[in-house]
Amino acid sequence: MHLIQTFAIWALPVLFAITLHEVAHGRVARVLGDDTAARMGRLSLNPLKHVDPVGTILVPALLLALGGFIFGWAKPVPVLMHRLGHPRRDMAIVAAAGPLSNLAMAFLWGLLLKLALTMGGGEGLWLGLRYMATAGIVINLVLMVLNLLPLPPLDGGRVLNGVLPEAWARQVDRIEPYGLFVIVLLMATGWLGRMMAPLLSVAESLVLGALGISGAGLF
Repeated sequence: MHLIQTFAIWALPVLFAITLHEVAHGRVARVLGDDTAARMGRLSLNPLKHVDPVGTILVPALLLALGGFIFGWAKPVPVLMHRLGHPRRDMAIVAAAGPLSNLAMAFLWGLLLKLALTMGGGEGLWLGLRYMATAGIVINLVLMVLNLLPLPPLDGGRVLNGVLPEAWARQVDRIEPYGLFVIVLLMATGWLGRMMAPLLSVAESLVLGALGISGAGLF
């Protein structure tokens, strides 16, 4: 597939996946008592409100061009933990909202994939929709699984902190300044892909199996 076609297919799924992930954090935070993101206009579905030039555009584009592991990030939605009703518990719920939004989007893209396959999906508009829907499922499952890894500053690290005893949670917090370096190291050595592969396989089976789609082979 031509590189420009590849970018055209992946652009919308990546933007939606990253944008709605952040909006989900902000909306749940508002329900639980912190309206910081709402007051800053960060609950908008306009991707321009959330785009990080490096994480949303440059990194995914480079990884896509290189044919590697695709992921990215948006500008984090601000959440003030002390404004939440039950700070540690509610922060875990806010964190979990992002990956759960990706799971929901994977199901929605799966419905589009099923429609495209039902309509033939071999040429024209339906072929394009099949490719885009497949990309939508892939990027959302990757973001969900990646963010659920129990390593701060990923969402999984925040969830872990919410369920651990406070003394243990403080120890996990000490890892956060080095979390990004750990992720990059795991990715560079191939261990990140090895860790995520079985989880992605389970997630793919869950989504496609629930929708009655077989033989897609996304990962």
